[in-house]
Amino acid sequence: MNESPVITPSPAPNWRSDLHLAASFLTRLPLPDSGVVAAGGLASAMRCFPLVGLGLGLTAGLVAATATGLGLPPLPAALLAVLTLVLLTGALHEDGLADLADGMGARGDRDRRLEVMRDSRSGAFGVLALVFSVGLRAAALAALPGGWRMAGALMAAAALSRAMIPAAMQVMAPARPDGLGASAGIPNASVAATAAGIGLGVAVLGLGLAGALAAAIAALLGASAVVVLARRTLGGYTGDVLGAVQQAAEIAILLAAAMVLS
Repeated sequence: MNESPVITPSPAPNWRSDLHLAASFLTRLPLPDSGVVAAGGLASAMRCFPLVGLGLGLTAGLVAATATGLGLPPLPAALLAVLTLVLLTGALHEDGLADLADGMGARGDRDRRLEVMRDSRSGAFGVLALVFSVGLRAAALAALPGGWRMAGALMAAAALSRAMIPAAMQVMAPARPDGLGASAGIPNASVAATAAGIGLGVAVLGLGLAGALAAAIAALLGASAVVVLARRTLGGYTGDVLGAVQQAAEIAILLAAAMVLS
C-alpha cells in the first residue's frame, strides 16, 4: 500500500520561470533549457498549465480560422487544428490516454495494469482511444459556426483541460513511488485553485459566460470520470492518468461548446 503523499511546498512565486518550465514540459517548442529544477518546481509551475494551454489553443485556433477563411470545409479545418495541437505537444497527453486505455483493457490485477501502461507499444484499446479522441474533437469543432468560433472553443478547451491536471492531483495519490506522476511533486491547493481560475477566465474569453459554464461542468465531468476509474483500478494517478484527465476534459469541453454554440 502506498504511503500518504506529502504535498510539496511551493517555491517562492516566480511567474516567469514557472511559465517557462510549464511550456518546456507541455510542449515541443525549442525553448532554452530550464536548468536544474528545484524539488516541487514542476508542481508549482502547474499554475501556468492553463496559460500554456491558452497559447496552444490560440495557435490551433488561428490554423482553423485561416483554413476556413481560405474556403476549406469545417471538418478538414478542424482536423488541421487538432493536428496542430498534437504537433505542438508531441502528443504528450494523447500518449497518456492511449497507455491508460491499454492498461484498462488488460486482464489482471492492478500491478498487471501498471505494467501494461509502461509498455511503449500501443494495443488495440490505445489505438481506439486515440481514434475517438481525434474524431470527437474534430467533429465537435466542425459543428461550430465558423473558424473564429473554433478558435474560441480551442482556447477554452486547451486552457481549462490543463487546469484539471493539478485539480485531479488534489484528490488522488500517486499510484506508484516512481515515474513522472510521482516525481513531479504534488501541487498545493493554492496552485490548483490558481490554475482553475485562469482556465475558467480563458473559457469566458473564448466562449462567453454561458459557454464557459457549460465548459466548466463538462471539464469536471470528463476529468472526474478518469479520476474515479484510476482510483478504483490503479489506486491513484500516474503521468498517463493525468494525460488522460486532460484528454477527457478537452473532449468534453469541445462537445459542450458544440451543443451550446452551434
